[in-house]
Amino acid sequence: MSEMKVTVGVMGSAGGDLPPEVCEKVFRLGQAVARADCILITGACPGLPHEAVKGAKSAGGLTVGISPGHTMEEHVELYNSPVDHLDVIIYTGSGLMGREITAVRSCQIVLVVGGRSGTLGEFAIAYDEGKLIGVLRGTGGIAENLDRIVEFVDKETGAEVLYDSDPEALVRRLLERLPHHRPPSPARPAGG
Repeated sequence: MSEMKVTVGVMGSAGGDLPPEVCEKVFRLGQAVARADCILITGACPGLPHEAVKGAKSAGGLTVGISPGHTMEEHVELYNSPVDHLDVIIYTGSGLMGREITAVRSCQIVLVVGGRSGTLGEFAIAYDEGKLIGVLRGTGGIAENLDRIVEFVDKETGAEVLYDSDPEALVRRLLERLPHHRPPSPARPAGG
């Protein structure tokens, strides 16, 4: 039986102020995920996650989008979301907030880039479920403040959060850590 590829989710700002240097950094992050032979997963949204998708595709990677819509038409017209550069789109029909759970649970590693309230929700799901999380510094938004949020929350969930401003180094460090990361079993949650 062949070994399964690692799934890496990129969660981040779908809109707002997206400076070119941040977009380029996240594009490089997508390239690093693809070059590590991992599958890149996003919420199939525009903005920074889509920059990662474009980066992954430029490096020959496989990309999966978890859509909030029921159909491609709803995905494009109602949610104003892209379909280009995605190899697979999974239509959840669960709306923006509902698809976050599916997106996060589909990933072994969750990467946070920039971000606003939606990304904070994705981070909270990943953190509470004991995921291995990487935060790309220098991308603005909540990515610049998650260390303080983790300190303030002060909850042991089994999650591990690594921070780095270099996209390639962050992916490398997370993949080195993954074999040693032991998230809690869903049957026995780590905290309440």
